[in-house]
Amino acid sequence: MENNLYKKSYAFAVEMVRLYQKISGEKREYVLSKQLLRSGTSIGANVAEANGAISTADFSSKISLAYKETLETKYWLNLLRDTEYIEPVLVDRLLTDADELSRIMFSILKKTRIVPK
Repeated sequence: MENNLYKKSYAFAVEMVRLYQKISGEKREYVLSKQLLRSGTSIGANVAEANGAISTADFSSKISLAYKETLETKYWLNLLRDTEYIEPVLVDRLLTDADELSRIMFSILKKTRIVPK
């Protein structure tokens, strides 16, 4: 099932793959960029799993995981920016996209379970 969150998280994952290719290819940085790749693509994977959930609790759990992966992705983006592996303008755009995903998921979590602090 393709919904707005799925489409946005998939597009974000594509951006993460492209960014990883750029950082690992041009800057030869593999450790931090691999962490970004893992967390940034995991968001959409968890959203896809949520779409196939067998219960509300299962759905909520997968959205919660995706939400947490978004927070981790923002951490790696900031770290890569502050260590000058990624241009600040690009990071700002990606952080805006990550914030949008976070807001959508946070709204879903408020409706399906206790909100994380």
